[in-house]
Amino acid sequence: MRLTDYKSIFKGVTKMNHKDVKNLILNNPEVKKEYDELNVLYDIKRQIIKLRLEQGLSQKELAKKIGTKQSAISRLESDDYNPSIELLDKVAHALGKKLEIRFN
Repeated sequence: MRLTDYKSIFKGVTKMNHKDVKNLILNNPEVKKEYDELNVLYDIKRQIIKLRLEQGLSQKELAKKIGTKQSAISRLESDDYNPSIELLDKVAHALGKKLEIRFN
């Protein structure tokens, strides 16, 4: 769905909060499917950021621990970058954790 498709949905709406907009947009099955697929990746990124901050590490310090550049950690934490399992495993070990992948 393109942005222009949403203009008709929001026509006449003067004020909505983030939750209202999110719920409205997620009513579209295509958007909902993509959102659900990306949610796993965002959860991983949130966990990495949380662990890094809890350990008092900067992106540069974490990068040094795994032998990469700070920009790689920045991309991992912020962009639509799809990290390899190998990179996630290195990050997990650098943060004192074990990477586990499960199918439920």
